[in-house]
Amino acid sequence: MQLCLVAIFSGCGSKNTSESKQVGDTLAKVPVTDCKKIITAKISVKPEKIKEFLDAAREMIEKSNKESGCSFYQLYQDPYDNSKMIFVEEYKNQVAVEAHFATEYFKAFGPKIGDLVAGPAEVKIISVAKEDLK
Repeated sequence: MQLCLVAIFSGCGSKNTSESKQVGDTLAKVPVTDCKKIITAKISVKPEKIKEFLDAAREMIEKSNKESGCSFYQLYQDPYDNSKMIFVEEYKNQVAVEAHFATEYFKAFGPKIGDLVAGPAEVKIISVAKEDLK
């Protein structure tokens, strides 16, 4: 399974340090912050492999939800096209995301589902800038 990572938004949180990044012709100091992360991973599964994929995903979901930095890890299936899936995950911060990516079950998941999917996953990592509680 090939993953495409896209950072959607950053610039939040309470732990502020900075790093240098090229912005146009200028090298600028950009804040590096610690905030909640949401990950979505859209996956198309080969129609004849849906049950096998769901079995493999079940283990990933159960183990990921036990991680201390994971708020939730869920899989949704499109009701109009059962071969379309989306994982929705929420982590306390970037450190929790990196810890998740370092687990053996995460590293094994891609090769495990490689023959079950119809193409690369579309993965987005979103930094939550502000959360309003109501």
